[in-house]
This record gives sequence, C-alpha cells and structure tokens, in this order.
Amino acid sequence: MIYLDSAATSFYRPDVVAEEVAEAIRTMGNSSRGAYETALESSRVILEARQLVDELFDGYGPEQTAFTANSTESLNMAIKGILKPGEEAVTTVLEHNSVLRPLYQLEEQGVKVTRVGCLKEEGPGVWENCPDTEPSWKFQKGLLDMDQLHRAIVPGIKAVILTHGSNLTGNIQDIRTVGGWCREAGAVFIVDASQTGGVFPISMKRDQIDILCFTGHKGLMGPQGTGGLCVRKGLEIRPLLSGGSGIKTYSKRHPGEMPTALEAGTLNGHGIAGLKAALMWIKAHGGTEPIRRKEEELARQFYHLVKDIPDIRLYGDYRSYEEEKGRPRAAMVTLNLGDEDSGEVSDWLAREHEIYTRSGGHCAPLMHEALGTREQGAVRFSFSCFNTEEEVQRAAWALEQY
Repeated sequence: MIYLDSAATSFYRPDVVAEEVAEAIRTMGNSSRGAYETALESSRVILEARQLVDELFDGYGPEQTAFTANSTESLNMAIKGILKPGEEAVTTVLEHNSVLRPLYQLEEQGVKVTRVGCLKEEGPGVWENCPDTEPSWKFQKGLLDMDQLHRAIVPGIKAVILTHGSNLTGNIQDIRTVGGWCREAGAVFIVDASQTGGVFPISMKRDQIDILCFTGHKGLMGPQGTGGLCVRKGLEIRPLLSGGSGIKTYSKRHPGEMPTALEAGTLNGHGIAGLKAALMWIKAHGGTEPIRRKEEELARQFYHLVKDIPDIRLYGDYRSYEEEKGRPRAAMVTLNLGDEDSGEVSDWLAREHEIYTRSGGHCAPLMHEALGTREQGAVRFSFSCFNTEEEVQRAAWALEQY
C-alpha cells in the first residue's frame, strides 16, 4: 500500500502518538473537573499541548489557544464569532467548504461577502520557462489575484478569511503581506492553516494574524478529532457553544476568559495527548523546516516524473519545482489525464496498484470552477515526510500505465 493522501489526513504518524493516546486512556480523567490525580494529569497534558501550539505558531500565550474537534469547528467559531449582520467580509475562491458554507449562512443573515478570484490565464506560455509549444490547457496555475484582494481590503471590512495553503492546488498564499493589509484597514485576519500547520513556518505576530485555525490530524500528525484556534490577545469571539466549563458553575453565562470561553464541555483529552506527542516529535526533529524540505523533495520528484505523460493536465503553480526561485508550495501534485474522470483514475490506482489518492471536488467547489474542473474533478497526490522515493517512483510508473 502506498498512501498519498496526507492532505486529507495523516496516515503515517510517529509511533509515540498512538502510544500517548493509549496511555492517556488508561491514566487521564476530565480536565478542570476534579482535584484528584487523574483529573490533574489531564489538565497538565492539555496545558502542555497549549504551550507547544503557542510556541509553534508564535502566538499570544498558551491561554489564547482553544482546542476544538477540527478546523471546521475552529473556522465556524472564528467566522460566526466575529461577523454580525450588516458587516462585511472578504474571502477567496481558494477556500474549503469549512469557510465557504459558514459565510453562505451568514450572507442569508445580512453579512456582505466579497470573494476574490484567481488570475486569468491566457496564451500558450503560462510561465517564463515554459516553451511556447506547450499547450495552453496543460498547466492551470490557479493563482490568487493579490491586486484584487488588496483592493478589497478597505477600512470598514470587518474580517478577511484566507487559506494559507490551497488543499487543491497546493499554492501557498503570502499571509504576511495580507496580514499587513488587514492591520492597515482594521480588519480581523482569520487564517486557515489546515494544510500548512506543522509543515510551514507561521508566526501570528510577524504575519499579523488575529485568529489562526488549525487541525491536528494533517501536517501536525496528531489524532483525528483534534484542532483549535489561536486568538490574538484583546480580541473577543462570541462563543459558538456554551455549557459546562468546570468553573463559574453558578453563572448564567458561559465564562468569557480564554481559553474557557471557546471550550464548552469535555475536551478530547485523549486526542490532545496524542497531539501533544506529535508536537513534541516535530520539535525534537528540528521543527517544520526538515519536514517541509523532505515533503517538497518527494513532490518535486513526482512532478518531474509525471509532467510529460501524454495528455496530462496539472493544476497549481509549480515554478518552485522548475527553478530555485518561486513561491514554496504544499507537497501535493494535482492532475488529470485528458478528459478521464478523476474518480475513475483514482479508483484504478487504488484497485490495481494499492496507491491511495484523493479525487473529486476536494470540498473546494469555487476553486474547481476557477480551474474549469467542476465536472471532472481532479486527482490529488499529497506527500508525507514518511513517504519514500521508491513509493514516488512506483506511483509515477503506475500513472503512466493508465
């Protein structure tokens, strides 16, 4: 089996993650719900996980990290907790449904949403070093129109919601520049780091991020059912949920202090223990840089092995794979073979070669519309630092056989 769907969820994880989850099930009670050893152990583990998240993302203190079940919950909390009817938000066509659908709901309630599109691509040469003989349909870069985004971020905009890395093309957005635009305009900058957390360096302070939403089960290599959001100090988010908190039992209102304000009910302490172990593993192995370099090299090798397959169509900006300069990209290669249905290709790879990829719409409908792949979908190969060069070569060979 060759697993090449790490953009959906990490299948390969450090062994210590499973070990820590098992140990937590045996030893941890309910955090903040008792003063005895098992409850205190749970509180300690969760606090240590907060500290590691805060360190990784250069946040505003561990108490500003609230844990959730996934990025979807985090993004819903951020978007619905900031925006009110009559206010305006800016987002892009790159976004996952975890951003799009909450905003569609809010539009029905009177929030105005501007969606920034991609640069239009015309002519046979889609980048400088592509030969003029290259057919114009072979590459679709799917680059965000940064000028249009800049023009949209004006005073009066309440929030800007942007994915750091597209889950379809792998393109990385310049969040530091966008963060500066948001700060100048007085807009709350919400970043979806689902595809980049644990792999790319992120600094909430330098990038001027107000809310960073992350999931634990992708690049962070933790268990499913873990995620969170890191919030700039002084920024208040209306809670999506209210209920038990372990403190202020007799108050009719849910506590407003972070992180309790965004953590109603029992946390997934066992999962967070596994996430803590994954964060410690990343830190012990040199942080995000060696992980990113390894994954990038595997994706680069795969790209060069498949780019000349007859009738192949590639989606994303691969200039950094063709030359040293160019924006970094997430470790994925997304493609189609002529007009073949993406689901058929992906199913064939799984059935005939036990190569597991993601096909279809990838929960990114507006990006597929921008690329012209609404009906066909696309096949996404996404790489982990635990994949090998041999697996890359076998996957490329298999694709050639289709």
